[in-house]
Amino acid sequence: MVWPVAAQLGEGPIWIGDEAALWFVDIKSGNLHRFDPATGDRRSYAIGGQPSFIVRRAAGGLLIGRGNALHRFEAEQLGPAVATIDMPAHNRTNDATVDDSGRLWFGTMDDEETRASGAVHVVDEAGLRVVGGVCTITNGPAISPDGQYLYHVDTLDGTVWRFDIRDDTTLGDGKLFVTIAKQDGSPDGVTIDSEGCLWVALWGGWGVRRYAPDGALLATVSLPCANVTKIAFGGPDLRTAYATTARAGLSPADLEAQPLAGGLFAFDAPAPGLPASAVRFGG
Repeated sequence: MVWPVAAQLGEGPIWIGDEAALWFVDIKSGNLHRFDPATGDRRSYAIGGQPSFIVRRAAGGLLIGRGNALHRFEAEQLGPAVATIDMPAHNRTNDATVDDSGRLWFGTMDDEETRASGAVHVVDEAGLRVVGGVCTITNGPAISPDGQYLYHVDTLDGTVWRFDIRDDTTLGDGKLFVTIAKQDGSPDGVTIDSEGCLWVALWGGWGVRRYAPDGALLATVSLPCANVTKIAFGGPDLRTAYATTARAGLSPADLEAQPLAGGLFAFDAPAPGLPASAVRFGG
């Protein structure tokens, strides 16, 4: 445990190398959090709404997915929306990643978690558009190190899919990468390491799993709370894995048994992660 922040829905961790700091969100509390492991400095910013992801901007500062829009975050202030997402009012943004070309890939989802109204979106020189992956709760996306594949999570179905990324940034036919048995939890956020292995956080599964590019399970890391949402690689060598977790969905009895739920955790990874790319379009 590195920060007992007690997030309702901790998510979207990202290591910002220029700052040597980890940023993450608490979706349901409307907060951004920043952790500096060298100094122990912890800062929180109440921006309201439902911030779900943080990515770097090539022009400086951060870009935040929040509700139905994308916002800049500079000088510790949330700016006005720079883009609005055309989607049902009950939808919101969820997880995101940026590829080496500076394109932003993000998912949307039904905030009530009942309707298949979420999808994967991309923002590039052609603008913002849906590219596939329709489901109720999207997680990921994550991009393979060679830029050929996009991993997409259908959380309610318990499946992780791998799509070819075509030259026009549309997605080819998805292939089932892995299925998580219900008794093992539901797949949540995913992250790629430098060896091309996929790390899958397990909601209700008490940890994270590492899968080889061929789908073989390589390792499981257990954590002391049930709802693990995503990891990000940080530290000077990108070998520290930071894991966000959530208190949401836990009963009073669960919370009594899991006093660290909603905290930020860290563990040593078997391989380094990849530096976070910066958004060049739409932000």
